[in-house]
Formats: sequence, C-alpha cells, structure tokens
Amino acid sequence: MSHKHNKNHHNRKISKSREWLKTHKDSSHDSSGSGRPKLEFVLKCDSAGSVEAVTAAVLKVDSSEADINIIQSGVGNIDHSDISMAETGSRLIAGFQVDVLPGIETELNERNVETRLYNVIYKLTDDIRRIAGSLAPSVSEEEITGSARVIALYKSVRKGEIIGCEVLEGSLSVGKHFRIISAMGPVYSGTIESMHIERDAVQKAVTGQQVGIKISTFNKAKVGDVVECFRPLHKKTVPAWHPKGEIIKIN
Repeated sequence: MSHKHNKNHHNRKISKSREWLKTHKDSSHDSSGSGRPKLEFVLKCDSAGSVEAVTAAVLKVDSSEADINIIQSGVGNIDHSDISMAETGSRLIAGFQVDVLPGIETELNERNVETRLYNVIYKLTDDIRRIAGSLAPSVSEEEITGSARVIALYKSVRKGEIIGCEVLEGSLSVGKHFRIISAMGPVYSGTIESMHIERDAVQKAVTGQQVGIKISTFNKAKVGDVVECFRPLHKKTVPAWHPKGEIIKIN
C-alpha cells in the first residue's frame, strides 16, 4: 500500500516537472507570452476580392509552431511603402497575382526584405505554413528509461555527494543522462558517473532496487526529489527561414 502511494506521488511530480519545463521553454522564447515565434508579413493582391479571399485562407492556416499575422494588406503592385511596412514585421511581402514596381529589387536587397509572388492561393498558404513551421526552435525529444525517488543523502569520501535512490520504474544505468527534479522543477542534469548497491559497484539498477548514485558537481538534492534517467532523441527540423532580400516566384 505504501509503495503504491509513493508511486502515485512520483507520477504527479514527473507531470509537474514536464509542465514546468514546457512553461520555462515557452516563456524564454517569446516575451509576449504566446510561447511561439511570429511570422508577420505584408500582403498585396490584384483586387479587393483577392485580398479578402487570400486573407481568409491565411487565417485558416494551421500552424502550432508560430503565430501568423498579416500586418498590412492592399491592392496593386508591390512598392516602396510595402517594403517599409515589411521591415516592422518579419521582412516578408507576399504578392498574389501582382508584380513589383520597376527598380525596386535594389531596395529589397539593401533592406533585406524578401518578396514571394504567387498565382495560386493554396500555394501561397502552403508556403506560409512551411515558413512558419521552420521558425520553431529545434526540438529535442527524449525517451524516459527509468525513474527513482531520493530516499537518503550521503557525503562522498571525495568531492560531491551520493544520493540514495529507490528505483520506481525502468532502470538507471552508468553513463546515461539523468536529471534531478524537485517540487519546483528540474534542478540538475548530468551523466551518471557511478552507482553502488550496498558496497558493490554496479552498472545498472532496476525497479525495486535501492542504489547510491555519485554526483560530483551538485549537493542540493533533497529526500523526496525525483531522479529521471533518459535517452535524448533529436528530432530534425527544416532549416529556419530567413529573409534573403530577393524576389522569389512560387509557381
């Protein structure tokens, strides 16, 4: 009965930790509080009807990676004022069934504002979705291979501390990445240097075993903290879009 209660307590702390990690990551990435980067661009179309249709299509673009905003829209070929407005956003102008005024290419290049021209609405929205998706930071995923609860603390004979743990799920292994999680969130991350079960050095500890983990650079663990052992999994993302100061036609 006691073990079941402790396991439930452990699961709640892990969940709280992951929520803390997500909040910390989001708030550090975007000071506006949305937690996502922004793609803000100028839209120029050949007619008012096109502006309305394209705007409605852009509003339906599903992007969980970035906030998509049209900061200004208008009718006619792309001109100098559009470049100035684009500079207040992401330095991007999207043109639908329009062209650019003569002699504007040099200014686009000098002011590093990219213009992308389209003749089909779905190609415009697909391109905007792709660009927005590329703005998300590179994502690192991980596989949790084991978790434990700190049940005792000991001073190491040498530098550092030994945390006594009871393995609750999976396994802990020497050389693997691990983190210590307090009630306020993660407080330490490193690699398991060595482990002992009683006086014997071991390479691995599994569910139900009690093991001591040597930590050389951290001495603020507390009884009740959670230890997670994990394997990083790197998720590849497309290169982030950056304005090139060019005119690009999307056929």
